[in-house]
Amino acid sequence: MLSKIENGQSASAIATLSKISETLEVPLAWLLEERVEQDLVLLPKERRTAKIGDENMGYSYELLANRSSLTGIEPTIVHVTPKNLNMREESYTHSQDEFIYILEGSIYLAYDGKKYLLEKGDSACFQGSKPHLFIPVDNKGAQVLTFFIDSPL
Repeated sequence: MLSKIENGQSASAIATLSKISETLEVPLAWLLEERVEQDLVLLPKERRTAKIGDENMGYSYELLANRSSLTGIEPTIVHVTPKNLNMREESYTHSQDEFIYILEGSIYLAYDGKKYLLEKGDSACFQGSKPHLFIPVDNKGAQVLTFFIDSPL
């Protein structure tokens, strides 16, 4: 699986990449970006990498910055696949906590056995180690600003 991911032959869920980054003891951004780490990262929209992932995963994502290893935060936009295309039912877990803010559309946040409706402008913060999933509400999909936050040691 690692070889397929490295060679671009397979898209991987962010939860899987998170576990790989944790095992390798490197920031998640290092697996998603090819840029050298810097203390200032300016990333104009037109230079940002296109969406990573595919609709079969239930979402794709855009890394907003190759953050410094000192900040412990991974800013990302998660593009939730429209309901009519979304086949994902299995929840994710990963080591980072998450803060989310709904930029566009609506989702159900399935979290630790419960389901919460979040609409444009709503936010949530939760432990990534508990099962969670973004479920589309309609066929428009959604955009979710997500910050993956390294848990304190």
